Amino acid sequence: MKKTIFLIFYLLASVFSLGQNLSNKINLNEKNERAKFWVDSTYQSLSTEDRIAQLFIVAAYTNKGIPHTQEVNNLVNQEHIGGLILMQDDAVQQAQWVNQLQSQSKVPLLIGIDGEWGLAQRFTGTAKFPWAMTLGAIADDSLIYQTARQIALYCRRMGIHWDFAPVVDINVNPANPIIGNRSFGSEKENVMKKALAYMRGLQDEHILSSAKHFPGHGDTDTDSHLDLPVLKHSQARFDSLELYPFKQLIASGVNGIMVAHLNVPEFEPDSKVPASLSYNIITKLLKEKLGFKGLIVTDALNMQGVAKNYPYGEMDYLAFRAGNDVLLFSQNVALGKQKIKEEIGKGEISMSRLEESVKKILYAKYWIGLSKKFEPIDTANLMSDLNTQETHELNQKLYAEAITLLKSSKENFPLKKHKKYVYLPLENGDYQAFYSLLKKRFPTLETVKNISELNHYNPKDYELIIGIHKDTETTVYYSYKLSENTKNTIMQLSGKYKVTLCDFISPYSLNDLDLSAVQNIILTYQNNIYTQTSIVNVLDGSREAKGRLPVTIKNKKK
Repeated sequence: MKKTIFLIFYLLASVFSLGQNLSNKINLNEKNERAKFWVDSTYQSLSTEDRIAQLFIVAAYTNKGIPHTQEVNNLVNQEHIGGLILMQDDAVQQAQWVNQLQSQSKVPLLIGIDGEWGLAQRFTGTAKFPWAMTLGAIADDSLIYQTARQIALYCRRMGIHWDFAPVVDINVNPANPIIGNRSFGSEKENVMKKALAYMRGLQDEHILSSAKHFPGHGDTDTDSHLDLPVLKHSQARFDSLELYPFKQLIASGVNGIMVAHLNVPEFEPDSKVPASLSYNIITKLLKEKLGFKGLIVTDALNMQGVAKNYPYGEMDYLAFRAGNDVLLFSQNVALGKQKIKEEIGKGEISMSRLEESVKKILYAKYWIGLSKKFEPIDTANLMSDLNTQETHELNQKLYAEAITLLKSSKENFPLKKHKKYVYLPLENGDYQAFYSLLKKRFPTLETVKNISELNHYNPKDYELIIGIHKDTETTVYYSYKLSENTKNTIMQLSGKYKVTLCDFISPYSLNDLDLSAVQNIILTYQNNIYTQTSIVNVLDGSREAKGRLPVTIKNKKK
């Protein structure tokens, strides 16, 4: 009987398979025989130092000058590192550099990126997709799959193999400074379903995924880039909430999991030890209790959530000892390699432990096609290939499907062409496309720039459309907070006029508002050309608002 499952890696006297965890598509028969041959032969060809080097992924920037470029070149050519995480900012230059480094590398490099909303997260001029929270409002999960699949195709075009996504953190803390719009929302089932669709979109195109940030970064009020957040929840709470999407994605074959820089006293009693360096959290919880056998990667090792208490190099060794396979954004590869080798020599780390991680990495490299002859990235037409009409049309649909009607009055919604409206934009973001189209649909529309100009418009004759506009596109970390002037204006006018409130930013912006007197409230989650044009179709009733609020807000009043 022909074998349908082949065991990949040897650990001590036993063997185990990573096929189910590293792929939901690969055919585990003859192709897996080839995988075993390539993995084993490559592993045997490497010295101990070069096996250790496979654990390291370092950052590669095209805008940091010659010293940085030379440093990365040396890490590839002399230290023989395992991979790169591409940072910024010119896609063509980055592709040319990757071509050079891949042609020189002893073992093909694993190329990763933080591409939660596409390559635009790192490369200017490339297609940008909605924030996760915007996707979280969409009812049709197949659209999230299509989004991730398109991101995967762009990754392949750029020679990228690993997208450090999706974010599966459940953002139950509106004040979270680091997750926020990067989360699909605050409801665990919705987060899990969206993350699962995103994962499958990547993996079906043979791009590695990485669920993050284990064991859950959604209820923090500290930025782990700056300090070490603490999560003091009970095990029961973690089991029911934070760990829920991780468990579901593990069962569904997620390729990788990224471990956060968080102190979690329930699992790790040492207050200085982040999850990313914790044996209790990585080996005992993630690997043994949850049964994850895929790639485990640290969050970036330059972040102060870990670097505040541990020197570079030493933290690399501690992260590996804790159970991580991949050491991301290492700041001292040479010292990290030396420390790991020394501890192996002392018997503190077994050779079989090193073999386990290195063969996971090599199997992943095989799965994404790196066993084949290297073909340079074709930079001709690269930028146009990363900005297709298909993506433009997909984005139009995504933003339209996300629009959420939070509250409406039957008498005053949809808006009527025979009525008189005044439009008041608040905050400092762009609103021109919205106003222009609104004026075409409602020819009697007039606009004012401030509350004092409304003295000319009698509430008995006019209804008021208020737009909240901020620049939501430059960074995902824009402030959700409204100015006191904006809050006072909305509350004052909603008691006087019939108000339709169009919120083009995060729904968390409504938390400090009394919305009881507002007639209609519509959310778009982001402020761009797509949302400004598609919301008008909801306002005039030509399109239904199908979006669903993905987070809990304090003032959701009907």
